[in-house]
Amino acid sequence: MMVWLPYDSVAEVTTRLGILPEVVQFDVLADNRLPISGGEVVEWVALPNYSAGKVVAQMNWDELPQLEWLQLGSAGFEHIIDQVPSRIGVCNAAGVHDAGTAELAIGLALAALRRIDRYAVDRLSETFAPVYTDSLADKRVLIIGCGHVGSAIERRLMGFEVASITRVARTSRTDPQVHAVADLPDLVGQADVIFLSLPGSDSTQKIINADLLSRMADGTLVVNVGRGPLIDTDALLAEQGRIRAALDVTDPEPLPPGHPLWQAEHITWTPHVGGRNRSYETRYAALIRAQLGRLVSREPLLNIVRSPQ
Repeated sequence: MMVWLPYDSVAEVTTRLGILPEVVQFDVLADNRLPISGGEVVEWVALPNYSAGKVVAQMNWDELPQLEWLQLGSAGFEHIIDQVPSRIGVCNAAGVHDAGTAELAIGLALAALRRIDRYAVDRLSETFAPVYTDSLADKRVLIIGCGHVGSAIERRLMGFEVASITRVARTSRTDPQVHAVADLPDLVGQADVIFLSLPGSDSTQKIINADLLSRMADGTLVVNVGRGPLIDTDALLAEQGRIRAALDVTDPEPLPPGHPLWQAEHITWTPHVGGRNRSYETRYAALIRAQLGRLVSREPLLNIVRSPQ
């Protein structure tokens, strides 16, 4: 069995994955480039996270006749799956990014509420200007998106003594209670902090629009660690002075020079770094090891988002 792995050397494979099963032969995607040989027999490819598109763009599918599965390093798959022939199955990395992304979501909320971002700027000018800030404690929280990341955010909120947590997903359910997206007009005005962790799709694009923003109470904080297009950027910019936002993702992304989001005083911002942390590396390696074991034993793979057709 031939597989390609998202590492730069054989030594890194050994460090990350340990000793692989004897039946597994591998090559590496060093510098995000395809190996110069082995394509005619490769059966499974694990892609890097942030540069998956660069690797897929190099693939001549006719030269990969035995390729049956692609393993993504991201939970999101909408940016890749349409570029892959239907004969090839696709698995995502659901669960791998939960801890890092949830940590960043909490960090962004704290930075915005406690104005850590302001103090970081003050430090550059040697300005000592403490201000009275808000707090995460006693806040009414709304989590939109109750999958892996949304659930991880909720677990981490438990230690911050928030007043309440209301959950929203694309469909409603019970135990625990989860409201449907259709209920958002009635819910957003009852929240102090809103976390967004939905995936990107046609149905979620601009789910936070001008109407929902207008229904939010003054001072509401919106934290987006899902996808940039979940929020109508123009509508958010129009709410400066009333609504705050903390964004790890933006629309457009990356932000072009001169875009108004760069200078918006009501925005706390990080450059899509939810998955850029050490926990991702170890957890993706654990998923790769698990998938290789399943390939060898002919068990169903984990995190299948599309089976070979």
